[in-house]
Amino acid sequence: MTNETSSAPESGGQETSSQHIDTKMRELGDWRGEALARVRALIKQAGPDVVEEVKWRKPSSPGGVPVWSHSGIICTGETYKSVVKMTFAKGASLPDPAGLFNSSLEGNARRAIDVHEGDQIDEEAFRALIRAAVALNTSSGAKPSSGAAA
Repeated sequence: MTNETSSAPESGGQETSSQHIDTKMRELGDWRGEALARVRALIKQAGPDVVEEVKWRKPSSPGGVPVWSHSGIICTGETYKSVVKMTFAKGASLPDPAGLFNSSLEGNARRAIDVHEGDQIDEEAFRALIRAAVALNTSSGAKPSSGAAA
């Protein structure tokens, strides 16, 4: 079973979401692609049933935002010139004893982790955040998140 969805028509021969993210990381060709690959691997380790997608992609554009979901959006991975921003849709409701959240701290729902060139990610703490986000999304009474998480 594959944990990805395709945002492309089957007959068009276009790439799956996971392939699109692979291409994006390769095309970045710098530390941002490496950082995105690192957090992607941690997400897959922490939540093997997490679905990987690309959202908010324009048909004529190679862009789009990597999104990881399990019963709702867990987080998005946006790349900017000087940061890879991992935005957790329900981050304000997640325990963060290691203090990974360092951006978007003023919001009522979202929290983000800005990864800069040379930053080391606390891998166990990041995996714990992913597991907590999955648990929150799948807990009784939780409603799937369908809005923009960035």
